Amino acid sequence: MNIALFDFDGTITENDTYTPFIHLSAPKWRRIVCTVLLFPVILMYKSKLLGVSRTRSVVSFFAFCGRNKKEIYQQGADYAHTLDKHVMSQAYERLQWHKAQGDTIVIVSASLDAYLAPWCEKHQYHLICATLNTKGKRLTGMYKGGDCSGSEKARRVKSKFNLDLFDTVYAYGDTIEDKQMLALADFGFLNWQQIQQ
Repeated sequence: MNIALFDFDGTITENDTYTPFIHLSAPKWRRIVCTVLLFPVILMYKSKLLGVSRTRSVVSFFAFCGRNKKEIYQQGADYAHTLDKHVMSQAYERLQWHKAQGDTIVIVSASLDAYLAPWCEKHQYHLICATLNTKGKRLTGMYKGGDCSGSEKARRVKSKFNLDLFDTVYAYGDTIEDKQMLALADFGFLNWQQIQQ
């Protein structure tokens, strides 16, 4: 049996799914306040003074701190229904190919479990991703176990799966954040081009 590891945003989907969900799930007043408070953070990110992982963690904190978990996860479930229309044809074909082979398919993403969990459940994929932390019925704005990108993707894959038990490991990504995950594979693909291992 084989295993196929897929990044989500930009690999399976044609665009980012995280930012639209932030806008969708935040009330107008919170979007206005966060835009003002996060302006320096976004400016530092655009100027490459702050990495994407740290930026995402700060944005998630401001977007979700104190929010009702049930409400956010319901919004995530609703949002998950819209994701199929953003799946690239090349990604769809590759996912179907792996499914037909009986391969274990794992989505490994820095995007949020609020919408990825229902999407993966619908398609019967395994999921490793950023998970929002809770305290009682409220979100803390922090991630359980940190942001799921870079070396953390590879660490979580190895923690959840013994890759030695699989005949072949495939991995698909689109950015530098996927580099360590691609290094786990027998066949790694960056932007759908096979890379030398």
